Amino acid sequence: MKYVMYPQRWEAAQAAFDEAGFTQLGMEQLGQADFLFFTGGADDLPESLPESLGFVQLPFAGVDALLPQMRELTRTCGTRWSNAAGLYDETVAESAIALLLAQLHAHRRVGSTWDNRDEVEAHTSFLFEDKTVAIVGAGGIGARLIEMLRGFGPEIIAVNRSGKHVPGADRTIPTGQMDKVWPAADYFVLLLPLTDETHHVVDSRALEQMPEHAVVINVGRGPLVDTDALVKALREGSIAGAGLDVTDPEPLPDGHPLWEMPQVVITPHVANPPYSVKKRSGAHTVTVARAFAQDGSLPTEVDVDAGY
Repeated sequence: MKYVMYPQRWEAAQAAFDEAGFTQLGMEQLGQADFLFFTGGADDLPESLPESLGFVQLPFAGVDALLPQMRELTRTCGTRWSNAAGLYDETVAESAIALLLAQLHAHRRVGSTWDNRDEVEAHTSFLFEDKTVAIVGAGGIGARLIEMLRGFGPEIIAVNRSGKHVPGADRTIPTGQMDKVWPAADYFVLLLPLTDETHHVVDSRALEQMPEHAVVINVGRGPLVDTDALVKALREGSIAGAGLDVTDPEPLPDGHPLWEMPQVVITPHVANPPYSVKKRSGAHTVTVARAFAQDGSLPTEVDVDAGY
C-alpha cells in the first residue's frame, strides 16, 4: 500500500510500514496514497484532502482536539478516519492505578523529610479494605483496568453507555444513571471520551454526591472534570483527593491551586507517553491498512458525529 507520513517522521512507524512492504510517498503525492499517517496537531491538518485518499490514521485514541477539522473534512472531502482505540489499554490502565495508589498511600505528603510520617500514616488507606472503584467509561482501557484491579480485591462498578454487563465487574450502570454511581463508590476512575455529553460529567453536583473519602482519578480528558468545582470540593473536604494525568486547562499553569494541595497527585499527561505512541502506532496502522485493502473496513474507524 502507498502512504504519506505527515508532518513529522516517526522512525518506528516507518520501520513497521517498511516491514509490511508499504511504499512511502511525499505530501505532494497525497492523491496517490491509500492512507495518510498523521503525526501532527490541529494546526497541521490540511484544509482539504483528496477524495481518493482511503483514510487518515491518527495515532491516538482520543480525537477531540482534531474533531472540528475532522468533521469539516468528512463533510467536504468524504474523509474517513481511524484512531488507535485499544492500542494503549495497558499503559493507561497501569497509570490510573499508579495515580490511585499514590493518592491512597499519601505519597505526596511525604515531601522531603521523615518527620512527615505521622501525617502520611493518618491519610493512608488501602484498596483491599472493602472499597468500591467505579470505572466511568468502561471500554477497552476499563476492561484491562478491571483485570489489574482484581488482584487488589475491591468491588468494581463499570459505567458504560449501554449498561451492558462488563466482564469482571460486579455491577454495570449506564451513563444515563450517573446519579446512582456517585454515592455508590469510594474511588472513581474517569476514562470517558470527551464529547458534549461528557463535558464536566464530574461537576459540583456529582462531587456533592460522593462520600467524603472519595478520590477522583482522571486519565481521560481534562474537561471531564469541572476544575473550579474540584478545587472547591477539595478545599472544603467534601472529597478526600484526586489523581490527575489530564487537567483543564492543560497544561495546568504554575501557581494553580491544585499544585499546592497535598491531597492531589498530578502527572503531566503521560499516562500514555509519546515514546509508547511512536513505538506501537505503526503496527496498529499496518493491521488497519490491511483490513482496508481487503474489504474497505476500518477496525478502529472514528464516528465523527459521535466524537470517538
